[in-house]
Amino acid sequence: MNKFKFSLIVLVGACSYGVLSSIMKVGMKDGFTVPQMLGGQYVFGWTFLLIFMLLLSRKRVAGRQWLSLLAVGIPMSGTSIFYGWAVERLPASIAVVLLFQFTWIGVLLEAVWERKFPARSKLVSICFLIVGTLLAGGVISESPANLDPAGVVYGLMAALSFAVYIFASGRVGTEVPAISKSLLITSGSGVIVLSVFSPSLLWDGSLGEGLWVYGVILGLLGILIPVLFFAIGMPKVGTGTGAILGAAELPAAVIASVLLVHEHVGYLQWAGIVLIFIGIAVPQLRFNRTRQLPVQGAAD
Repeated sequence: MNKFKFSLIVLVGACSYGVLSSIMKVGMKDGFTVPQMLGGQYVFGWTFLLIFMLLLSRKRVAGRQWLSLLAVGIPMSGTSIFYGWAVERLPASIAVVLLFQFTWIGVLLEAVWERKFPARSKLVSICFLIVGTLLAGGVISESPANLDPAGVVYGLMAALSFAVYIFASGRVGTEVPAISKSLLITSGSGVIVLSVFSPSLLWDGSLGEGLWVYGVILGLLGILIPVLFFAIGMPKVGTGTGAILGAAELPAAVIASVLLVHEHVGYLQWAGIVLIFIGIAVPQLRFNRTRQLPVQGAAD
């Protein structure tokens, strides 16, 4: 499987994340809270991963690897917690734009770690992503408003957490089977999330009232698919490219909001989505051209 196919795996994982906000909006209309649905997401997602591991993964994981992978769950949980707090204090469009600062943070982390200046294709890509995010998030079309400083800090902390999670997912436990790795990361993250947001859904009867439906859907789209796909693809594509591919979450979120919540999306937002897709494609086109050069030289 070549790098382009691994990029597609990461892209699918990012798109899976993007659908979550619209599903939660539907769940809120049915009377469930975000903490309840977030708890259900982790409970069912962890259960799915456990079943997959018991059925498909026979390799034992060393104790040191357990600890390191559980620790990777810390930034994963931080993304969920900080973003939830940001959404409570800021307009959704502002919160999502702050979250998507993880794209350039991820590229910066990779550059610092590898002590190498980012490739020109990645810098061009980031420019497209920043402009596209501002347009797709609806920030430019909104009238200016006073922003809650705490909400801005939470949004930026969510971006930093997500960038660190992408970075760690691509470098920690790369020799561990993807299913076992995903289960351990989710275990570390789930303990923290359920500590911050009460795990009362396990005994308050809300699961029997229909919360289980959202738990199953969110567990599949918010845990099983993205965490597993990131565990498979991130070590192959690298942190910088992975962060850029992760930007697909926003177009997926906008498209899902149209299909599931029937929200109106203006021309500027669609233009932003196009720019984001261009930004995602730039490093992949650059990689494919570079890979083909030796073949062309040999033909000459």
